[in-house]
Amino acid sequence: MSQYNLDIHENTSRRTLLKRLWKDYVSKQIPLLLCAAVLMVIEGSSLGLLSYMVQPMFDDVFVADDPGNVSLVALIIFFVFVGRALGGFGQRAITVNIGIRVITSMQKDLLSHLVRLDSSFFSQNSPGALIERVRGDTQALKSFASNALVTVGRDAVSLIALITVALIMDWRWTLIAFVGAPLLVIPISLLHRWILQTTRNARRNSALMSTRLDEIFHGVNAIKLNNLEAHEDNRFGAETDRFRAEQVKANIGKAALPAMIDIIAGVGFVFVVIFGGQEIIAGEKTVGQFMAFFTAMALMFDPLRRLSKIGGAIQAAMASLERLYGVFDVEPTIINKPQLKPLPKNLSQADIELNRVVFHYGDKLVIDNLSFCAPAGKVTALVGASGAGKTTVFNLLTRLVEPDEGEVLLGGENINAYDLHSLRQQMAVVSQDSALFDESVAQNIAFGRLDASTEEVREAAKAALVDEFTSVLPEGLDKLAGPRGVNLSGGQRQRVVIARALLRDAPILLLDEATSALDTRTEQLIQETLDTVARHKTTLVIAHRLSTVINADLIHVMDQGRLVESGTHDELIAKGGAYYSLHKTLS
Repeated sequence: MSQYNLDIHENTSRRTLLKRLWKDYVSKQIPLLLCAAVLMVIEGSSLGLLSYMVQPMFDDVFVADDPGNVSLVALIIFFVFVGRALGGFGQRAITVNIGIRVITSMQKDLLSHLVRLDSSFFSQNSPGALIERVRGDTQALKSFASNALVTVGRDAVSLIALITVALIMDWRWTLIAFVGAPLLVIPISLLHRWILQTTRNARRNSALMSTRLDEIFHGVNAIKLNNLEAHEDNRFGAETDRFRAEQVKANIGKAALPAMIDIIAGVGFVFVVIFGGQEIIAGEKTVGQFMAFFTAMALMFDPLRRLSKIGGAIQAAMASLERLYGVFDVEPTIINKPQLKPLPKNLSQADIELNRVVFHYGDKLVIDNLSFCAPAGKVTALVGASGAGKTTVFNLLTRLVEPDEGEVLLGGENINAYDLHSLRQQMAVVSQDSALFDESVAQNIAFGRLDASTEEVREAAKAALVDEFTSVLPEGLDKLAGPRGVNLSGGQRQRVVIARALLRDAPILLLDEATSALDTRTEQLIQETLDTVARHKTTLVIAHRLSTVINADLIHVMDQGRLVESGTHDELIAKGGAYYSLHKTLS
């Protein structure tokens, strides 16, 4: 079961989440919010003024047959529309800007937070699901952030202005118009819950769709070779159908909110027409008063509909906000400890030791009471069958994982006492997965040391024989490696990673099957380069091909997370033990 619960906010109150959103992001936009608020008041109040002008237009112009006031009333109405247009344009431009600022800031913070989480987090959460949180959930908030500000600000002012006009015309008519409003409380509450739950489900299904697409695109060749096209079509189709069903449910709930407003408003109007019509006929009210009231109530419909929708939009946004803060609340466990100590000045003279280390992946014991020493300035090899725990040792040394028991020492000091960034800066790692980015070959090499000059990158490429395949290309070192290095062969990718490590020129060199994908000739040439580089470094080597570690100063033989033998090649062969058996099997 995953130790990382990314949905911890499902029972958290909406108010708490909105407070966090305000504090973390929206409050930083207060100057823009104030400008938008002023413009919202101008736009929103214009509807109230417009409805109020209906009374003098009817009573003082049309009913009184006074053409002298026509121009004045028309001019006032014109300026009301101009003010509304300018206010609407300004506040929309500002609120969209606020929404974009909030979301881009959140996306940056999410990525910054994610890349600092433990490696185990990424083994339990697929790339597609995380991409959906960073992109999909933040985009879902974007429209809410902009639209909610507009709706709550402008329409709330409009509603207040229009209700004020209605009350001025006749407070009894206003009460009659809203007689059915209390009937909406329970249905709207139930619809809000429905929208929240269906939107949660839709966001989860959207994440599953992203995960499925990520796996399909990265495994497309395996899909073709195994004739799985139809199978993957069906799997993705099933995810899409589930997503569509939840989206439809959520949108039905959102559509029901304004529909209920219209029905209740219709009931109120029936009573107003009956009651108000009798007063007009009796001469107690003027036609202008009724028309102003009627106009205010009619103009009130759209703000009411939009404000009723905002409740549904808030519930939908809560589903995304829960997922986003669910990620933010996951904390890394591999962090700097208090009272850090400085790294030894000369790490090439610092021994690397494991002292009674125990480590589990979940419930599986991977490292079992392991102790050994990698002497400073020497080449130490780790050999053993697959699953012996060799790569895990490298993960422990680089603090990608931490031991459950025991300690990893560098220069006699627990590596947890050192700054994490500084520790990793002193290590150059060549791993067997040859991880490359969708950048040029030169840029992939330069990731080893970002401040390296172009000439230094070229020298590292030459030393790792990268120039053997780039020199015949029109782009040279500027050739794009492609997503995960797909434009290069396995051997070419491995050469680029080796060049990256050579460029880093760190005092500790960790080589995990560094030449496994190379042909015999290239392996021999690069091995000679690595042997030369390793002379003045503390080097640990993992290899299945024992021919690459024959000349190591010390060889540790591992089996099921335990150390079973140590010595030089000749000493271990002479013992006739586990190393001898491995050598005999692999020869």
